[in-house]
Amino acid sequence: MNAASNEFVVVSIMVLSCVCTMGVIYYLGWLSQQVQYVILADGRRLERSLPILIRALLPFASFFPGLFTGAFARRHFEEIDRKIISAGYEGLITGRELAMTRLWLGAISLGLWLLAARRMNAFLVILVLCAFFYPDIWLRGAVTARHKIIQRGLPFVLDLLTLCVEAGLDFMSAMSKIIDRRKVDALSEEMMRVFHTIKLGRTRRQALKEMRDRVALLDLTAVVNALIQADELGVSLGAILRIQSDQLRTKRFQRAETLANQAPTKLLFPLIFFIFPAVFIVLLGPVLLQMFQRGF
Repeated sequence: MNAASNEFVVVSIMVLSCVCTMGVIYYLGWLSQQVQYVILADGRRLERSLPILIRALLPFASFFPGLFTGAFARRHFEEIDRKIISAGYEGLITGRELAMTRLWLGAISLGLWLLAARRMNAFLVILVLCAFFYPDIWLRGAVTARHKIIQRGLPFVLDLLTLCVEAGLDFMSAMSKIIDRRKVDALSEEMMRVFHTIKLGRTRRQALKEMRDRVALLDLTAVVNALIQADELGVSLGAILRIQSDQLRTKRFQRAETLANQAPTKLLFPLIFFIFPAVFIVLLGPVLLQMFQRGF
């Protein structure tokens, strides 16, 4: 009787495990087919989806609403909110939801590994830490990628603004022409938001300050500060824009030179551990093989 009951328990656990696994696979497949959008300032929708792991756990992020309600937690959530806005995922997830998703990922990875291994080891600790910090790593990467897009396009946009302003257009008309003719990217989104913010009644200075705080990029901050100062002092916008575009282009060349100088150092590791062994195997492999076959 005991053997039969034990066998029934084992079979039941296996069946439940298979059902749960199939349910998780179906849920992830369904999520992968869903498309998420962000709303641009002009009302258009742009496809932009969160990683599937974060999307899978997002419904559970609303659990335990009374957890983490202190002042420190609120400041932490506000900091994550600023990073989410800077990454361009505003409206898709909040700082609290991302923080709770981080906790769920760590807890689930810890529980699964304990069920499988039944003991603690170094690999378990690394796995749990990787799962716990995955949302932060993704968010930092998203912010960095968006900053690179803005940094790459900023000198060209400033050149176009300079040409339009020096041709006699005002700042709003110049921005409108650039937005209409430029493909939608991170910089276009921010310009579009500034344009529509000014149309809604905010001053140009306020709209530029909001963009500066929202993006949090040093190059863009320098440009915005220069434009605000020019607005306050009554200096010609064309001259300021030309100076800023020249400075940004110089910084871009300097960054390219820095990366080029770092290339030999970065190539050292693959050269020693991959390229030299490959060359050694290709050149001396047949000789060593013949020596082993002949027994030296």
